[in-house]
Amino acid sequence: MNPSQSINESFLRRMRLLSLLVLSLNLRSTIAEPNVVIWDAHSRISEIADIQNRAAWKAVPTNPFELEADPAKASSDPGYYGQEYSFRGDTVIENRTVTAVFSSAKGRVFLFPKGSTTTSIAELAPLGAKSATIRSCSIIRNIADEAVVEAVFSGDNSAQLPIIFSFGKTEIVEIKPASQVRGIAIHAPIDYGIAPSFVGDDLIFGSSDASDANKLFVPADNLFLALLKGENHQFVITWPKGEQQLRLNLGEEQDGKRPIASIEFENDGKSLFLSPQSAPGIWHKEPLDASYLEQDVTSKWKRPFPARWQTQLSEAGVKARFAFRPAKGTVWRGVPGSYNYPVWFDGDSAFYHLSKKVPPKGESIIYFLEGQDTPISVLTPADILKATLGRAESEPVLDVEGRKARTHHRRGPDGTRRACTCGCTEVIQAFFEKGLEASKKSDIQDAVDDMMFFVQCHVERIDEYRAFASNAVKSLKVEAKASPDLQPAIENLQQIAEQIEQEYTVQKENMKSLEHARDLAEQTMMLTAKTDPKNLAAYMDLLKAWRAMGGAQDYIVAQCHTITRKLFQEAGYAASTEPKALNLAQNVRTQCRQILRNADGYEIWPNY
Repeated sequence: MNPSQSINESFLRRMRLLSLLVLSLNLRSTIAEPNVVIWDAHSRISEIADIQNRAAWKAVPTNPFELEADPAKASSDPGYYGQEYSFRGDTVIENRTVTAVFSSAKGRVFLFPKGSTTTSIAELAPLGAKSATIRSCSIIRNIADEAVVEAVFSGDNSAQLPIIFSFGKTEIVEIKPASQVRGIAIHAPIDYGIAPSFVGDDLIFGSSDASDANKLFVPADNLFLALLKGENHQFVITWPKGEQQLRLNLGEEQDGKRPIASIEFENDGKSLFLSPQSAPGIWHKEPLDASYLEQDVTSKWKRPFPARWQTQLSEAGVKARFAFRPAKGTVWRGVPGSYNYPVWFDGDSAFYHLSKKVPPKGESIIYFLEGQDTPISVLTPADILKATLGRAESEPVLDVEGRKARTHHRRGPDGTRRACTCGCTEVIQAFFEKGLEASKKSDIQDAVDDMMFFVQCHVERIDEYRAFASNAVKSLKVEAKASPDLQPAIENLQQIAEQIEQEYTVQKENMKSLEHARDLAEQTMMLTAKTDPKNLAAYMDLLKAWRAMGGAQDYIVAQCHTITRKLFQEAGYAASTEPKALNLAQNVRTQCRQILRNADGYEIWPNY
């Protein structure tokens, strides 16, 4: 045998053995650390120092037979299931992302990010139970991958208020109150609360100047995002379909504003899912001033991980959602026209370029709801919604189908790239300029047909908005008679809805009609009968008419979209300070969301 071959084979055997040893050690390390641990603190926890001192803590065994004097004998008896664990002190549950402390003295469950016990992310207690205590905790399930505990709270009247808490491998905590528990109070240092809408714009609630209101009523759709002070923590709340209500309690006035002090959630007898999340800069507030106007500004904030980061900015007088794009560029909208897209990334750095069309007003809140090349270790709020409610129940909220843009391109990718009056007339113009109108008659006919299809789609879409506005106004008038105490809020919404027909009336003459478009089409095709130097001048007059008509329609379809989004937002914010308007707001917002589905590119950019 070749000596060098023998040495190589010996080396390879040693490397294989070393690899197996490393794999074995890694497996042992993984096995040794369970995903979820229930701890017995062996004392009552009432201060932060009690949480930081873990010397006396004992892990509750996942196998109850380990508590027996003779585990083997006890486990061999088919009629014996092991003794129930009795906590000597307060209960603590810990997984890879969160530490939950059941403080009997405080009567609250404190949620801390794993590895930090200085400031809690949230404190949970039964809704309306003042001076509560936790009378007992009992283990329902403890299998290293899942821990389920029933905590029995006691309020002022000594009534027992049981709540079941379930923990798994992720940050998602299921909270299931018993029937006698009205809901859950969530105390947290909340800077902003967000009620997402995946079709339409999100509602963002911060410190309120509504001095006469102690609570804000939030018309949220099964999902709520709380952004916590310091910009390093947030939590996501999800819940199944039902009659749940979410309210934001306002604290004492500070600098003329009342901050959000806590959340009241009436659960309608169903579970609530709360998911704490932590990362440096997991959200960000960017104050905007004149220095952001008409120049590129680099934010001091850097994204902690890839996701579909977004913000709200003012466009055409209405708050609009802008997702950060991967590079600098421009965008065109029917109302404001062309402008620099205002937010983008270069690497992990965020950039702004604001303008008169998207002016720097107030502050820009940056957050994420969905993934975009997001690490598998990070659950987005949309992921959490699907994980807690299931895909079937979460789909109406996420409405992926409703976010797909409709097309006004008759032939799709085979037709004119810009199948609008501007794009098609430009294509036809090139033929006339080269004297090819007769030889390219078939191509010109295709472009004219593309324009006709485009115009017809625009007209139909505008008619959809007009029908929506008419129905909205009628239902608001009926509501005004039934609820005279809501008259101011209803009148405001009615005035917004009426703007759609008003804008249409103003532009009606400029938009012309389908008959006018057919006449332009006929005149255009007549010029292709034969090549003539005079055809170009005649066609340029037709081009102006095509574009004038199309431009007016572009403006109206975009304006209808903007007005509807404004109505959608105003209905939500109006209900926040007037609980009697909640049902009204939900009805209006449902109508708005339906008409906003499948917008075309002249209304808003795709997947906005």
